[in-house]
Amino acid sequence: MSFKPVIHSLLLLAVLLSSTGCWQLEKPEQRSKEGLLKEDLYTLRNAIDQFTQGKNAAPQSLDDLVHAGYLRELPVDPFTGSRATWHVVTEYLDGNANAQTHGIADVHSGSHAISSEGTRYDTW
Repeated sequence: MSFKPVIHSLLLLAVLLSSTGCWQLEKPEQRSKEGLLKEDLYTLRNAIDQFTQGKNAAPQSLDDLVHAGYLRELPVDPFTGSRATWHVVTEYLDGNANAQTHGIADVHSGSHAISSEGTRYDTW
């Protein structure tokens, strides 16, 4: 009697069980980072809105939010581990192509990873 098929089946089962266990351990950490990302995006978007209303012009960079006192510091993107990877969306305010009204309108994560919701973080 050959034990090779049995050994292969047991190895396959061990791999499947260990990969399932790893996935379950990573899920809470991923969800924690996702919660932090949502908070950071809310904070950044709120600061952009306050800056735009208070200065009657959109910020030209995220650093403008810090220099003007709307943020103490830029948050670290929890999925890239960096303050420099935020993806900003610029546009003209009121659809006007006047250079004085051009600036940051929105911000997204710089991560292209897929969330637990099945969407990319850079679309949040």
